[in-house]
Amino acid sequence: MPYEKLIDLPVNVRAHLPENAQEIYRASFNSIWEQYNHEEEWPHRVTWAAVRAHRIAWAVVKEQYEKDEKTGNWRKKNQS
Repeated sequence: MPYEKLIDLPVNVRAHLPENAQEIYRASFNSIWEQYNHEEEWPHRVTWAAVRAHRIAWAVVKEQYEKDEKTGNWRKKNQS
């Protein structure tokens, strides 16, 4: 389930995050996915790994970006 390209990201990520933030999200998701996805160990682990990877990817994006409450889009922190 790792994302090879930005176009493969979920629609809500592509629609609201700028390209650089999408790259951060993709790299974070893929890294966490590789760490926690071990299908053979537990049948529901894939779902658990995906949920965990999405949560962590958003947390990493939030370190550098903030949501514009008016537009719903994300922008780099400390920008006017």
